[in-house]
Amino acid sequence: MQRGSDRLSVHRDDEMKHELQGLLRSGHPTRTEEWHDPEPVADDDPEVARGPVTPGRGPTSLESTRLELARILGRGVFPAGPRELMRALDRRHAPDALVEAMERLPRKDRYTGVQELAEALIRSRRTETA
Repeated sequence: MQRGSDRLSVHRDDEMKHELQGLLRSGHPTRTEEWHDPEPVADDDPEVARGPVTPGRGPTSLESTRLELARILGRGVFPAGPRELMRALDRRHAPDALVEAMERLPRKDRYTGVQELAEALIRSRRTETA
């Protein structure tokens, strides 16, 4: 008999193997315990499966752009102008599409937060395509 720091007894270990046997053999979730399955994607989740978020893509463009900017920039950068923001994006290895969109913003403008910046990026994208 092994004397170690096992947390489970031999009987409980065998019991757990038996419970997981279907999952381990099938390679996909079984319907025995649905609470263990991952939740499906919600309708309002931002699109992240198609690569980096860029201004002007998809129906939730403002939300996804704001989310990406907040993830990369954080709060410490603001208030700032486009040049400071481009340097911050470059330091944090942001996607090129965001840096290029930032280059199209007026140099004299200053942004106090991510929401204001995301709105300006979307607005510049719309005027560019119109």
